[in-house]
Amino acid sequence: MRSNVPSDAVDVSDVQGLVRFGFGHLTEACYLLLRIRDAASARAWLTAALPLVSTAVKLPQKPSTAMQVAFTVSGLRAIGVGDEVVSGFSAEFVSGMAGDQSRSRRLGDIGANAPDGWEWGGPGSEPDVLVILLADVGMLEDWRRQVESGSFHDGFETLACLPTSNLHNNEPFGFRDGISQPDIDWPRQRTPGTTELTYTNIVALGEFLLGYPNEYGKYTDRPLLDPLEEYADYLLSAEDDPSRKDLCRNGTYLVIRQLEQDVRGFWRFADQAAKSDPKERLRLAEAMVGREIGGDPLAPLNPSAIPGVDYVPGAPSNCFTYDQDPEATRCPFGAHLRRANPRNVDLPGRPAWFLSRWLRMLGWGIKSFRDDALASTRFHRILRRGREYGPGLGIEDALRQEPANDPKRGLNFVCLNANISRGFEFVQGAWLMSTTFNGLNDENDPVLGNAAAAGDCPYTGNFSIPRVGAPPQVLAGMQQVVTVRGGAYFFLPSLSALRYFCRRPTQTR
Repeated sequence: MRSNVPSDAVDVSDVQGLVRFGFGHLTEACYLLLRIRDAASARAWLTAALPLVSTAVKLPQKPSTAMQVAFTVSGLRAIGVGDEVVSGFSAEFVSGMAGDQSRSRRLGDIGANAPDGWEWGGPGSEPDVLVILLADVGMLEDWRRQVESGSFHDGFETLACLPTSNLHNNEPFGFRDGISQPDIDWPRQRTPGTTELTYTNIVALGEFLLGYPNEYGKYTDRPLLDPLEEYADYLLSAEDDPSRKDLCRNGTYLVIRQLEQDVRGFWRFADQAAKSDPKERLRLAEAMVGREIGGDPLAPLNPSAIPGVDYVPGAPSNCFTYDQDPEATRCPFGAHLRRANPRNVDLPGRPAWFLSRWLRMLGWGIKSFRDDALASTRFHRILRRGREYGPGLGIEDALRQEPANDPKRGLNFVCLNANISRGFEFVQGAWLMSTTFNGLNDENDPVLGNAAAAGDCPYTGNFSIPRVGAPPQVLAGMQQVVTVRGGAYFFLPSLSALRYFCRRPTQTR
């Protein structure tokens, strides 16, 4: 990573809009997974489609349609980006989500989740390009026809079209979703690289957008080009090295995973554990998720203590940390919400003066073995932009006999981060799938976990719920209720980089 230097404001017109907006008002969407069949035709389509790519500029009125375009490493090569440039991208992007067994093991992509069984993204079915289409009600079909005009069909083969549905801010298990998101420091007022003793939701721009300082105060490594290279004048200069052109500035990495959810299995397990008591069934399900079904956290609220989080009375809240629940009797240590974002700070105990900070950094003065068990959250945030698919299914309906041809339900998980390894892969591997998260053992995430053997742990099918004055309640025999059906790593380039790609000569794969 390169050192921080002074820099200018962000040109949001050069940033694809998904980085800044969730486009939640556009309730119809689909994800086109494409293979490039003819590079010249693909570049011709991209040239014509550039005006349709939505940017991060705030418009006077919300748009009725939006489009975003991203590339896998094979797509970059197919569009004309040479290996000398591709090698400058991160190792995990170049390798791919299903690129090696070690990565698959860390991500929990083993057993039923193994890439060999994926519907797309596994060996032999990797896409080159992702086109995200979003539209107002009733407009998606016409919008897709407009986008797939010109040289589209000459340039691309459609491997899959992932549909979406509108469950009105709920995910398929029925819980309110999309509540917790980091607040990106677009004005660049935050001073990264300093010790943080207070949890904040405000995160450095460089954690989500390449070409800017991240939470370490450094620039993430990326391809920097000779300004004399052909067509390099389409690109912006690098902030940390103005003598070079920055292919990735204002771009980011996009992770997508198709997660099929067994809604009936989730509620049947909770019902069985609760002995069919409706209140106990809901309590157990909420303990696994970490939120009430309506969205409020199980942890105590702290409405005014978190910079970057607004408290809205009556709305599902994001205003909390786990400081007031140290023994996890409100929100279990292993709950999905607590795993995905532990909301901790750099030094446990928040030592206020220099000597105590120094002692804490050496590992002295720690009150609980859990205090130093987690990495600081601010270095591992992701920006979620996913959409659910399939029809809704209420709890009582989920408990009834499964009909023939029951439709598939799930989440097209999408997240953005400038560092896949430190962002998505860390959260997925070190927190969600870890059997030792926060001092636990014999269990991984009760929602996303696969309950399969992991390393030295032969069994991960438990979920423990701490109780006041009593041993933890342990739910044994957890079943896998989320199965990976596909996935890939993409580069979501800036508008400048898209123009550069349009001009590149054809390369041989």
